[in-house]
Amino acid sequence: MKNILISILMVSFLLPSLILSQDQSDGFCKIPGRVISQNQVNYPGDQNIDVTYYKLDLNINYVQSFLNGAVTIDFMVLSEGTTDFFFDLQNTFTVDSIIFSGPEIQFQHSVNKINLQSSAQLTTGTKYSCVIYYHGTPGSSGFGSFEFSTHNSGTKPAIWTLSEPYGASDWWPCKDTPADKADSSEVRVRADSVFYTVSNGKLTEIITHDDGTKTFIWKNKYPIAQYLISLAMTNYYIYETEYIYGNGQTMPVIHYMYPEKWNAARKVNVDRTLNMITIFSELFGPYPFLEEKYGHAEFGWGGGMEHQTVSSMGTFSESVVAHELAHQWYGDKVTCIDWHNIWLNEGFASYAEALYFEALYGRDSYINYVSNQIGTSTNPFSAKGAVGSLYCQDISSVNSIFDYARSYLKGSIVLHMLRGVVGDEDFFTILKAYAADPELGYGVASTEDFQRVCEEISGLELDYFFQEWVYGVKYPKYNIDWGYSTNGSNIYDVRVTLSQTANSNPLYFTMPVDLKIITAIGDTTFRIFNDQQIQDFNFVVNGKPSALLFDPDKWIMKDVNSTTGLTDFELMPDEFRIIGNYPNPFNPTTTISYYTTETGNIRICLYDISGALISVLEEGYKPSGLHKYEFNSVALPIIPGSGVYFYSIGNGKKILTGKMTLLK
Repeated sequence: MKNILISILMVSFLLPSLILSQDQSDGFCKIPGRVISQNQVNYPGDQNIDVTYYKLDLNINYVQSFLNGAVTIDFMVLSEGTTDFFFDLQNTFTVDSIIFSGPEIQFQHSVNKINLQSSAQLTTGTKYSCVIYYHGTPGSSGFGSFEFSTHNSGTKPAIWTLSEPYGASDWWPCKDTPADKADSSEVRVRADSVFYTVSNGKLTEIITHDDGTKTFIWKNKYPIAQYLISLAMTNYYIYETEYIYGNGQTMPVIHYMYPEKWNAARKVNVDRTLNMITIFSELFGPYPFLEEKYGHAEFGWGGGMEHQTVSSMGTFSESVVAHELAHQWYGDKVTCIDWHNIWLNEGFASYAEALYFEALYGRDSYINYVSNQIGTSTNPFSAKGAVGSLYCQDISSVNSIFDYARSYLKGSIVLHMLRGVVGDEDFFTILKAYAADPELGYGVASTEDFQRVCEEISGLELDYFFQEWVYGVKYPKYNIDWGYSTNGSNIYDVRVTLSQTANSNPLYFTMPVDLKIITAIGDTTFRIFNDQQIQDFNFVVNGKPSALLFDPDKWIMKDVNSTTGLTDFELMPDEFRIIGNYPNPFNPTTTISYYTTETGNIRICLYDISGALISVLEEGYKPSGLHKYEFNSVALPIIPGSGVYFYSIGNGKKILTGKMTLLK
């Protein structure tokens, strides 16, 4: 799922006045899903049963905003001696009756649950079936779990659903957890004939009734999570194409559009889907639902939702179309076991956007895309962002689960960093192996499941990586000090000291880091393994060093607080640039370093966190080259005390800013 209203928000940090700049007998077969042990995860659904099949038979009255339903749920009992079990359904509905294939039952509908009690113990390994008859007005929670809506300036009726994360029970009885996928599903909808109904899987029949209604029957043979079962209904314009795979086999790719929105530009947008399927099939393995379809159903929400085999779309931008398609592998085929692990859905789909742009437009486009994700995730105004644990702590909050800067962008960045750690060959093998894993494919996964696949493929022990980046908080803030000495015959010894500002969890980050040393003879890149808070490294290079590039290929989400030595961090010859200040945090002194290629008047100013000017620290003409200014907080008594401060360095043409933290 992607909310475009949030995803396009790229906030810049601006300070005032500164440039801080079932087995059913119809022959429609199924693929078994993964059975989840009741001890694997805590989730809201009944842990004593395993659902195997859902059949929704719904009669919807748009004018009255009313629904009559009969939902069949097939399940097996997991715990010996079970007599009581429940399904989730909001109290806005009335349960009329329940037919049960086992012993006589009694039921009570309260506290948004249908509690069933059988007259005898149920047998493990035996399939049971319930048909629940109910009626009422559907609720709408989260992002709009069931909406009676309109389009075309309110002139055309529309109905749509978006059940993620907790909205399925707003409109049908189910086991409301992603941890238990049904092996297959069926959706039958009867409504006024103005509606063309779209749902998961294949459309097997349309029945026209004498009363002016139609019934659409959709059948899905693949395992499916409850929140991915969907409806989208209106007077759709249908545009159908074909995806060709294998030896000339084809799969329908169908786009259900609001007629008034269909035009040449929309056609260009949706036609990209075929190429996207090809790209992602090469990267992730075959499209997971080849025997059914893929497509889009336009609906009245501002983003997109990855309903299995047919994404519901409120916008058709290139990135959103790619995002929802990628979810068919990561989110639909392999589904997060619970909402704590939502990054396994959203982080993967967000990273797939970058991979799509890399495949289509090249490496520079990929780097730019990931860099923008890092910038938004680390922005201080972007909710929890990279500051928070990627493992979602508070799943009672929909906003916390779908924190864009964290679950989406940080999740994407963690995959980018993992690629840097294991290398391209193993990384792309991992992506395919994860989706194809016999325990995970068409099932559910936790972070530990994904870690297992990564370690099996790479041969690396990656616990440090997942602990710090998934369960830890924030990101490394490096200080770099380096220098060199001649060793004779144009051979130089290079010393690098790498230190990190103390963090809470982890105290510091363990990561492989690339260092590129630039010399007149040539460049040499060294990969070091930084596993200490303060760590020295020594290298020998041919030729006099002229620059040190830290993480030149931008594999790590980080801040570089300061670089001290003979040249700038990633300095380009024509730049006016702040190198940084070291130490940072500091007390009472820190050295601000900057580089200029032109002689000119330099002005250094200090500001508080609100952007108010505290003092002009230094002003005067400086020649080209590296310059350092030692700032002493004791010498400036007007500083109120510990805290974050900003400094600016201007040369008359450009103003640069830096941030430093005083600890008293």
